[in-house]
Amino acid sequence: MDVKAPNALLKAQKLANLLDTAVKLPFIPIRIGLDSIVGLIPGAGDALMLFVSLRIVWLGKSLGMPKALVAQMVKNSAIDFGLGFIPFIGDIVDIFYKANQKNVRIMERWWIGENKANVDAATQAKLAQWENENP
Repeated sequence: MDVKAPNALLKAQKLANLLDTAVKLPFIPIRIGLDSIVGLIPGAGDALMLFVSLRIVWLGKSLGMPKALVAQMVKNSAIDFGLGFIPFIGDIVDIFYKANQKNVRIMERWWIGENKANVDAATQAKLAQWENENP
């Protein structure tokens, strides 16, 4: 038995990493992504990043996530968008408020919750296989 995350979740993870943590800043242990960089463009940058962030929400919705969780994801994206309108401070806070990563974590927790029995069974099967191969 092999359990793999659905493509929508994998796409959301890649997009969130690109938007929130793709670049490591030199000399300091902070990672930023396109959201922080493009968000420096007043107005248009934040609007563009909101549109891309909503792609992650749409991917979650396409998986069949409950409306309450999708609403939480929209809220996270809206907070991130709103922070961008605060000059300078908003850009600094945006580095630390990683809405896309938060949204993907919501997706991951939901998917694991829905598929826990299959994931546990696959894990046990892999462990048994490994133990048989490595006495």
